[in-house]
Amino acid sequence: MQITETKSEGLSREYKVSLSANEIAEKVDLKLADIQRTAQLPGFRPGKVPATILKKRFGQSILGEVLEKAVGDSSQQALTEKGVRPAMQPEIKISEGFEEGKDLEYTIIVETLPEIKLTDFSKIEIERLTPETKDEDVEKALENLAKANQTSEPIKTNRKSKIGDVLSIDFVGTVDGKEFPGGKADDYPLELGTGSFIPGFEDQLVGVNANSETLVDVTFPESYGAKDLAGKSAQFNVKIKEIRETTPASIDDELAKKAGMDNLDALKSAIKEEQSREYVNLARGRAKRLLLDELFDQHDFDVPKKMVENELDVIFKQYEEQQKNKEGTDDIEDQKSEEHIKEEFQSIALRRVQLGLILAEVGRQNNIQIAQDDINRALMEEARNYPGQEEKVLNHFKENPQALESITAPLYEEKVADFILELAQVDEKKVPVAKFIEILEKDKKEQEAADSIAKMPTPKKKSTRKKSSGKSKKT
Repeated sequence: MQITETKSEGLSREYKVSLSANEIAEKVDLKLADIQRTAQLPGFRPGKVPATILKKRFGQSILGEVLEKAVGDSSQQALTEKGVRPAMQPEIKISEGFEEGKDLEYTIIVETLPEIKLTDFSKIEIERLTPETKDEDVEKALENLAKANQTSEPIKTNRKSKIGDVLSIDFVGTVDGKEFPGGKADDYPLELGTGSFIPGFEDQLVGVNANSETLVDVTFPESYGAKDLAGKSAQFNVKIKEIRETTPASIDDELAKKAGMDNLDALKSAIKEEQSREYVNLARGRAKRLLLDELFDQHDFDVPKKMVENELDVIFKQYEEQQKNKEGTDDIEDQKSEEHIKEEFQSIALRRVQLGLILAEVGRQNNIQIAQDDINRALMEEARNYPGQEEKVLNHFKENPQALESITAPLYEEKVADFILELAQVDEKKVPVAKFIEILEKDKKEQEAADSIAKMPTPKKKSTRKKSSGKSKKT
């Protein structure tokens, strides 16, 4: 076998591989000998069919099988000899016009994994919040539970409606004097103050009497799901049939029993434990996001173009599914081409691939592995989401490596992140739950803003990212 590098550009490599005719002939003869041991043809005893007859009858199929295996084995050997770590499955191009008795030549086209110089993790500074659950947080949760189990009764006096009341209403909505789909209902229970209707709708039903009718004027938000209604003025003819006054359930042992607990003290303990577990997971998730931001900022290397393209396809398919689940899309979205939308997602795909490569390199250099017990535990948790079909779900993952990867990949990422956090400078900071939630909301808004910016096409004159090569440069 002869291997010649014919192209080297960035992470892209091309190699020309040549297998001599003698090598191919030897492999064909070995395959024929293997078949000959068990071959059965009329007129011959089993295993005694002459090789010449077998070659004449099965020669082309044997040659095809031998060539396929020879290319597969030799391409792997070639990459190993050249010290190449493929980023993805290499592309093989066999030279045209191959004839039996001649050398076999083919080309390997492959993108290599980049050389990543990992930063000094001990210099990374991360803030990890520790939410402190207090008695008032438990009381707030109890109040919400009591409200969820509230009762309602028709008002006994002739008073007007107020926030917290539940109205039973019939309504018919029109735009430009015409009814529209989904704008009509009878005996609809509407709790005032929940904000479940279009902004301004509920406000105009505060201070009305039962057995009365009123006109409600509203304007659909510009971002409303149904594009034919977005931004338009509408009028609803509303008949108030009944006003019911709500009464939250008493916070006592009876409420606890409805929640599946023996008594109120047991319910409080369960709430506190659940809150602690939930907040610990949220705090951990925040610390991990901050760590990923740091890792992205502190590493700069070429990224395999094909990996970015594949990740971009994944993001775009997710986007298409989200669009299908919407009632409608606005005109701006309709005007965007697939190419334009993919351009907006380019930097997000690049970030995901770059972070994935960093974490994989950390795991490789430090021999980080996932324990089988962890995988089994995750599989059981996933199976429990499908009561009665647990065995079917487990078999699905067992028989589908790609599906199993959807379970193992997050586990591996978590383990690598934990490894890095152990080395980083982590500032543990205790905060009240209310403050913690406030910080999470702020982080969420900042992330949404960052995603919006990331999806905006970068002006060409100021661009510092070479999309054609998949190279990432920090500005």
